[in-house]
Amino acid sequence: MASTYRSADCDQYRMEYSKPHRELEPPAREIAVVDEALSALVAEGILPHAKYDHQKMLAHRKAVRDAFEIPWTAITPRMQRLLYAINAIAQPANLIAAGVFCGNTFISNAGAAVGPGACYRARQLLAVEIDPAKAALAERNVRKIDPTGTARVLAEDAVDTARNFPEPIDLMYLDADGTAQQGKGIYLTILQAAWDRIRPGCVVLAHNSFNCAERLEHYLSFVRDPANMRASVNVLFDREGLEVSIR
Repeated sequence: MASTYRSADCDQYRMEYSKPHRELEPPAREIAVVDEALSALVAEGILPHAKYDHQKMLAHRKAVRDAFEIPWTAITPRMQRLLYAINAIAQPANLIAAGVFCGNTFISNAGAAVGPGACYRARQLLAVEIDPAKAALAERNVRKIDPTGTARVLAEDAVDTARNFPEPIDLMYLDADGTAQQGKGIYLTILQAAWDRIRPGCVVLAHNSFNCAERLEHYLSFVRDPANMRASVNVLFDREGLEVSIR
């Protein structure tokens, strides 16, 4: 079953990618929009509830602002909050994040389990970035927030990592790019490589469901097919979008 949550200002809400920490709207508005999106996920049975600790989320945001080197990012404040909230609610023991650039997308997920925003304990939070220089930057950034090593970044091909991961996967975040011809279409290849470890109840998050919808045509058809996923919601509250699915 597939549905869409779309905020009324989806087309107007924009950020400058070189200013990742700039406030774009009053905090109350940001919270209200994300709460609406979370409620849509609860209604479709993807999340059990929509409650998360707002103060811990702000502590996470401050730590990222103070510690991370972010050349640019397409993760809007709304998306940062939503990713944190989904992980805080779902509390995945094992997480794989594919395509993380400088680590900002990864820590938006993993920050619910490590650092000052932590609200639960995870087993393994694994990020994969195929570019060694970007992976090294992401690992340096993550280490500033998580000295424990629970969250870590590998310079690998996400397809190989997904295929070889030995444990059940509780949450997968997809933001990788394939070849020039494939682009974001590699999401489906990554997901299928891990399919026998995508346990029932696993939440799969796919960034760029709005602005890259054409490249994601086959992926979106797969996750919106009830033979593969119990439910899938396209969250549209910025120019990028996030497809949220549950097996």
